[in-house]
Amino acid sequence: MRYLHTMVRVSDLSASLDFYCAKLGLKEVRRVDNEKGRFTLVFLCAPEDLKLAEANQAPLVELTFNWDPEDYGGGRNFGHLAYRVEDIYAICQRLMDGGVTINRPPRDGHMAFVRSPDGISIELLQAGPPKAPAEPWASMPNTGSW
Repeated sequence: MRYLHTMVRVSDLSASLDFYCAKLGLKEVRRVDNEKGRFTLVFLCAPEDLKLAEANQAPLVELTFNWDPEDYGGGRNFGHLAYRVEDIYAICQRLMDGGVTINRPPRDGHMAFVRSPDGISIELLQAGPPKAPAEPWASMPNTGSW
């Protein structure tokens, strides 16, 4: 397992970049603008992690800016922790066997979400290319929020 990023929703991307980059000193590694989803993702890292982050896309802070205004009360501005895993199906099975609800099953063989006992959302991402769709995951519905 490898730590990837922590996602934080921001309401003002310019002000957030001023804080995280100009003031705190983080470096922008990459940016994704998604017109269909109406959001921008900006991935940042600590200066000493720049080469590592460029090579491995980790360790990063992901700023998520939703283009449509949204109230982030109740801690909704913190999104999730993300980890790259060697076998997404095996770890989801281990978690499920341990009584953990798979909130967003890995139907695509690539991504799943679970929650910690405190409700923190955890994203699991398959290392390398997605695994072929397989049951029970392919037909398993989402449960709760993720």
